[in-house]
Amino acid sequence: MAFGITRDELNRWKETVARGEIAFLTHYWLDPRFPGSRTVTKVGCADLERLTAWCEAHGLNPRYIHNRPPFPHFDLIGRKQADILRRERLWDHLERFRL
Repeated sequence: MAFGITRDELNRWKETVARGEIAFLTHYWLDPRFPGSRTVTKVGCADLERLTAWCEAHGLNPRYIHNRPPFPHFDLIGRKQADILRRERLWDHLERFRL
């Protein structure tokens, strides 16, 4: 279950992903499989080669890409989420969701 974002933010993420660019969408999230996590960042890109390269450059296994056209994405959760958001200089995501 996702919450804490606007429809406009979601639509901008979808548009960026569809253009084949790397896009980030952080939102609040509850999933019983991850009891300690309250947020997730979806890193999306319709260009699977580009998304795979992005994963590899960040030490992530591209096997975990959710290949769900038209919005393939990789879910960042936990410590890796905050580390990568810092590396990507996405300070607004870190501050807004208190990561």
